[in-house]
Order: sequence, then C-alpha cells, then structure tokens
Amino acid sequence: MDRSEIFAKIVDISSDVLGVEPDRITMETTFDDLEADSLDRLQLVTAMEDEFELEIADEKLMSIASVADAIEAIESAQEA
Repeated sequence: MDRSEIFAKIVDISSDVLGVEPDRITMETTFDDLEADSLDRLQLVTAMEDEFELEIADEKLMSIASVADAIEAIESAQEA
C-alpha cells in the first residue's frame, strides 16, 4: 500500500471519528488543527490499527501529532 492510499484511508478515518470535512485534512494537518482531544486521538489510533490490521508501537503513539506522523507510524508498523 502506498502513501496516497494510506493518506486516503486516514482522511476517511479522521473524518468519521472527528466529524470534520475531508477537505480540511492534508498531509500537514495536525490533530490539534482538527481539535482532537486525547480521547479522540485514542479512537483515531484504534481505528487506524483496525483498518490497517496492525499495531502501532507505544513509543510511536506519543509522537503522532499530524497526518504525516500517522502515515509514518503506519508505514513503520507495516515494515515490522
């Protein structure tokens, strides 16, 4: 799965979980930009892990602040 496919899925997940319009989400968008609190972020990560059928390492979870960070975490988890 390439970055554009991962990005598209993250946009869908973020839009569903956070109730934001997909066109508000870019690679540079942070979850703070989308007004995601800690519970929202946990729901996002859980949904991403389910969607991509992987587990994101705990040390990576704390560093996910943007869509680009989420893509990087998913790519790393897929390589593991």
